[in-house]
Amino acid sequence: MERLWNSNYMKVMTANFSLFFAFYVLSPLLPLYLSETFHATKDVIGLILSGYTITTLLVRPFSGYIVDTFNRKTVLMVCFAAFSIFFAGYLGASTLLLFTIVRTLHGGPFGALTVANSTVAIDVLPASRRNEGIGYYGLSNNLAMAIAPTVGIFLYHQTHSFELLFWVAFIVATAGLLVDATVKLNNKPYTIHSKLSLDRFFLLRGWLLAVNMVFFGFCFGVLSNYLAIYSKEQLGFTGGTGTYFLLCSVGLILSRLQGSKSLRQGRLTHHAGIGMLISLVGYTIFILAPTLDNLTPTSSPLLITVGYYGSALLIGLGNGHLWPAFQNMMITMAHHNERGTANSTILISWDIGMGLGILAGGIIAEHLGYAAAFWCVAIVNAVGVALFFNRTSRFYTISNSTFPPF
Repeated sequence: MERLWNSNYMKVMTANFSLFFAFYVLSPLLPLYLSETFHATKDVIGLILSGYTITTLLVRPFSGYIVDTFNRKTVLMVCFAAFSIFFAGYLGASTLLLFTIVRTLHGGPFGALTVANSTVAIDVLPASRRNEGIGYYGLSNNLAMAIAPTVGIFLYHQTHSFELLFWVAFIVATAGLLVDATVKLNNKPYTIHSKLSLDRFFLLRGWLLAVNMVFFGFCFGVLSNYLAIYSKEQLGFTGGTGTYFLLCSVGLILSRLQGSKSLRQGRLTHHAGIGMLISLVGYTIFILAPTLDNLTPTSSPLLITVGYYGSALLIGLGNGHLWPAFQNMMITMAHHNERGTANSTILISWDIGMGLGILAGGIIAEHLGYAAAFWCVAIVNAVGVALFFNRTSRFYTISNSTFPPF
């Protein structure tokens, strides 16, 4: 069996950890930063934060085309450098308008970088270990998600300095850039395609997979951006957000380790189905957590705490099964010279969901409260699960039988 853990693959994973660490060390605290520093309202916070995702979404289709057309190492370096530099821009954003501009523009290099780095990861993987390798590649995201929010929240509680957090994000991102600079790729010739078509920007063969992923991206968009405020206002948890993300990441990591055999065997629809059902249970428990003490004659805050943190483990476990299965299904439906497009397509669908979740979450919270926003999450997640079992799994099976994998 070909070697999975080669040096280039490990370097790309390390760089991926760095870029997501830089992202997640700020993500759960930005709503608090906007509220405390600029006194922004909930709907304005949602609007500002969704700008990052919208820009990422706009850039992603072109990113896939560029990665598939030009020298991937050069594209990777340019994107990583731009992504790192924008963190310094937060330090100089002294007004809400300037911060909005910097944050919105920052989504551009992030969108291109995640496509470029994941495509390079596929390039350095042996073909016989690709499904498994893509699953393990996600561990670098998961570790970053486990560590970064905890580190960010700890630093904030110790120093109350958002400036320090911006510096940490900048330094870590720059370190990732330096690691990626040492990755060696085969000097394959690349071709600038003279004829452009929609397929060069979006993998049309996988359209229903992409639509289905939007539902799950919506749910995580609300959770990841409004967890801290919801926990504080609804449950009275002021210091548990970092622990929540840590447990969520533990679930993600366990799912990648437990599910490697299933991915290696190509049981992708089975893998995805299990994941989304576990996530649905997790989101439901999260929503019901404030009412769990009503199950006993006397008030029991312990039940609320167990439900709250238990949901994190389940959501992480479910998403950890779901994401690599969908990514592998999309890549399986692509030619070898469409890997970037396949990657960008699945990321685009996640971005659309995240952006809609952040925007809708802020609007719903402003008018109906955060509890209503998270009830919306449970409903949207259930619709996504129903769509997969009724349509998407059959769509993939039929499409994949008529289109040979790359």
